[in-house]
Amino acid sequence: MKKYKIVVIGQGYVGLPLSLEFANHYSVLGFDINTQRVDQLNEGHDITLEADIEKLNKGLKKYNETNGDLGYRATSQLSDIKDSNIYIVTVPTPIDKYNAPDLGPLISASKMLGGVIKSGDIVIYESTVFPGCTEEECVPVLEKYSGLKYNEDFFVGYSPERINPGDKVNTLTSVKKVTSGSTEDIAEEVDALYKKIITAGTHKASSLKVAEASKAIENAQRDVNISFVNELALIFDRIGIDTNDVLEAAGTKYNFLKYKPGLVGGHCISVDPYYLAHKAEQLGYHPDVILSGRRVNDSIAKFIASKVVKLLIAKGGIIKDSEALILGVTFKENCPDVRNTKVVDIYSELKDYGINVDIYDPWASKEEVKHEYGIDILEALVEGKKYDSVIIAVSHNEFIKMDLEQVKNENAIVFDTKACLDRNLVDARL
Repeated sequence: MKKYKIVVIGQGYVGLPLSLEFANHYSVLGFDINTQRVDQLNEGHDITLEADIEKLNKGLKKYNETNGDLGYRATSQLSDIKDSNIYIVTVPTPIDKYNAPDLGPLISASKMLGGVIKSGDIVIYESTVFPGCTEEECVPVLEKYSGLKYNEDFFVGYSPERINPGDKVNTLTSVKKVTSGSTEDIAEEVDALYKKIITAGTHKASSLKVAEASKAIENAQRDVNISFVNELALIFDRIGIDTNDVLEAAGTKYNFLKYKPGLVGGHCISVDPYYLAHKAEQLGYHPDVILSGRRVNDSIAKFIASKVVKLLIAKGGIIKDSEALILGVTFKENCPDVRNTKVVDIYSELKDYGINVDIYDPWASKEEVKHEYGIDILEALVEGKKYDSVIIAVSHNEFIKMDLEQVKNENAIVFDTKACLDRNLVDARL
């Protein structure tokens, strides 16, 4: 039996849970260039709140007790990972300001690995990419910086991540995992490796490209479905009927899919469709449906801001220098993830109207929001301060239970983007 020594590159929302599951069976090093993150993990702390802290501390203890033969340790030192034989890449694959794929982190990780991999090693990519990216973009980098030959000296796998931040039900091990390899034998080996930790089982795809495409279309499909109900919300607002009432009525039919309107942010649904569109356009095809869905979803923040302004005017309010409170800045409820959040677009739109805007979110890191978006959010609500408009942008449990009377003026506008509050408490909802 081959003795696996695993390195997981990137210790974020995807890499850390993966590392800890493998650490139950193998020696695992979690590599991250963020030394502060590495120190926190080795002390048993996880600011993403995705890791099972008991598993983290158990893995750290086991690594120390077995002198590294089993368990988990985090590191930022390249010298630590050179003796490993499985390298799993879980770095971010964002988009740039032009909505084009930004492969910078992926290529950097591949360059780094090119300097450490040896003959017989396997590099498995989990980062979301367009079909063909692993072999067309990553493999040449690995060959160049290692001096090794693809599918002769080293091999590659692709197994797209399916982590859903904040979801404690559909976790890593309980969701079926797609696997693939650069040869038939490697595909079998990669599949067997993941079967060791995925209790829901695996699906071995016929090629790397098929596995890559499967990830891209998972989120593109969801994005298009949400864009449809978002467009309905824009139409029904003009008609003067409540979108959620319509969806409840239509949902009584057995084959109606009850998607809800809302902001579409995060690291997957609002990003992955652009990767698929990028590949399609490289091949001379313009993906109308995918890109039209993206345009609709990207317009929702502007619609929410303009709706709030119209409601304020209708109540006789003054727009310039009025006070607005946005509740929530993470991209989804009950998790601290602020990656690609569209709440900041509402903030920017309201600021453009001359409105003073505060954001409060007990889940988000004040420092991370400042670093990523240049926005200062409140540490806590200012006692006694009342607002002319309140926008519930994220349905954190804290906001569902909140007494809005404590933060709103007498004629304040309350807009519920998540339809999470009693409709009698709000002026409008998406």
